[in-house]
Parts: sequence; structure tokens; C-alpha cells
Amino acid sequence: MTGTQLALLVVTLLTAALNVGIATADLAGARFVLANSAEVGVPRSWLPWLAALKLAGAAGLLLSLFDAAPRLLGAAAACGLVLLYLGALTFHLRARVLYNLAFPGFYFATAVASLALTVSS
Repeated sequence: MTGTQLALLVVTLLTAALNVGIATADLAGARFVLANSAEVGVPRSWLPWLAALKLAGAAGLLLSLFDAAPRLLGAAAACGLVLLYLGALTFHLRARVLYNLAFPGFYFATAVASLALTVSS
């Protein structure tokens, strides 16, 4: 396994795990999720849909690690997550909720890293 392949594996697993975790919090209606989404103007009714997108992204990333799955699946999943978190960052900036901008920023960074490694491998 090359260094790039190892990085792809580690970053993909990290990105998928983070997205499964936050999607679970979305679906469970965790207090911090409800407070944050209300503060930035995301309707509560959107949370199941956002969770589904996060889970779909995580599943696509994980499936792309198998040899039988096309790399294009991983790139599409990562691209979808990049767009999702770009939207989250936009909502935070638009609402001027900057104190916790690092959270969607971190998820965005892992999705960008997954996309870059998937495309480059």
C-alpha cells in the first residue's frame, strides 16, 4: 500500500465516521443540533433530509474503498459532502454565527481532503 493509498483509506474512514456520527445526532434530535440549526436558520424539518445526505455521502465513500466499486462513486460522494458543508458554512456566515464555524469547517475540510485523495489516486 502506497502512502497515497493509506492517506485515502484513513481520510475516507475518518470522513465517513464523522458523517455517520453527525447524521445520527441529526436523526436523534440532539440538543446541540437543534440549538445550532435554529440559530443559523435551518428548519427542524430539514434535519432528516440533511442526515440522509450525510449518510449517503458516508456510504458512497465507504463503498468506493472496495475494488469492485468505481472511484467515481467516491468522488461523487465526496463532492456531495463538500457541497453540503459549503451550504452549512454559508448558513453560518449568513446568520453571523461564527463562534462555532470550526465545526462545519472541519467537516468541510475532511470532505475536501476525501475528494482530493479520491481524484488523485
